Amino acid sequence: MGRGKIEIKKIENTTSRQVTYSKRRSGILKKARELTVLCDAQIAIIMFSNTNKHYEYCSPSTDIKGMYDRYQQVTQTDLWSTQYEKMQNTLRQLKQVNDDLRKQIRQRTGADVEELDMDKLRDLEADLDQSLTTVRNRKFSYIQTQTDTYKKKVKSSQEQYNTLAHNIVALEMKEDHPIYGYVDNNPGNYENTLAMANGGAHMYGYRVLPSQPNLHNMGFGMHDLRLA
Repeated sequence: MGRGKIEIKKIENTTSRQVTYSKRRSGILKKARELTVLCDAQIAIIMFSNTNKHYEYCSPSTDIKGMYDRYQQVTQTDLWSTQYEKMQNTLRQLKQVNDDLRKQIRQRTGADVEELDMDKLRDLEADLDQSLTTVRNRKFSYIQTQTDTYKKKVKSSQEQYNTLAHNIVALEMKEDHPIYGYVDNNPGNYENTLAMANGGAHMYGYRVLPSQPNLHNMGFGMHDLRLA
């Protein structure tokens, strides 16, 4: 008994439809390969499933583009004209946008403003004022940040200096037990009082060694102990 005829209509069951498509696709591609070998034919097949999966076959002696070109020559049909025109339109639009942006940049430098009317000139002036304000705010913010950073560095250096000076004095007192002193022969002197109140930043202590008894009763004022 022969196979019965199958009614050609859409298979509603999704699984059965996918199975049928896979089997028949394989059969079509097999027949195309056989035709290519048996009859020396040039064949190109392109298929898309309902899930948008792409399958194709082309004879080894040619390629898909070559088959497209031959088809256009034989049928006198231009397959690319519509797409080419769309690309040209897109290119023209992008070129116009680019020209407009370049003109705006030139106008912000003071060029090509002759063609602007009063309203556009006012708009341009407002834009420039806003840009200038933004730039100035950024500049002041940068200066403030740098100033704060330098202040922190100065403060850190001062603290390190004070710590090192204290450590040196402590080390010398521990090792040699030197005698340190400050003698002010003029108690009412404003500079001496101010220096002592500020920690004596411009004064240096002096050390009198036991081997120098003649210096034990000597005193030095503010000007004698100040750095040159």
